[in-house]
Amino acid sequence: MKWSTKSSNQMKTTPTLLLVSIVTAINVASAATVLAQETKAKEAPAAGTEKPKAGAEELEAKFKAALTKATFSGRWCSIKDGELGPDKEDKYTILGVTKLTANTWLINARIQYGKVDVVAPIPVQVKWAGDTPVIIVDNVGIPGGNKYSARVLIYDKTYSGTWTGGDHGGLLHGVITNEKE
Repeated sequence: MKWSTKSSNQMKTTPTLLLVSIVTAINVASAATVLAQETKAKEAPAAGTEKPKAGAEELEAKFKAALTKATFSGRWCSIKDGELGPDKEDKYTILGVTKLTANTWLINARIQYGKVDVVAPIPVQVKWAGDTPVIIVDNVGIPGGNKYSARVLIYDKTYSGTWTGGDHGGLLHGVITNEKE
């Protein structure tokens, strides 16, 4: 049997260091747990305030409702040589919208400008920026006019976008109202 050659002071110090190490480890672990809980509490929204994210079907239904019997009333301005032109009033009437494929939709729009007043089916792409639809028109010919391209964002009964047609282009924005049934 072998006896320890450590002095009595060393024997007292070793358990003390072990105990201090264990207590320190427990304190560090506890502090990390409290810090993690505080971080989660700051990041998490208050109970009942977070609204669930809408699914694709719900978003598409809202988009369709926004563009059914809708009038876009607002302003547009031209852009020439990097300069904004004066604001001008405009109005677009959308009779309805139909989904054709995953991203392709057909907008039935009443187009009025000058002596032109026609209802035209306009094929568009709709892409989603989160919960916000962006209408994309690429080189679509308008009866009696040029080919146009546009990007128009629809959000909370408003629209905003940019367009080009031939050798000119501009910006547009306004509000969306729907005809009551």
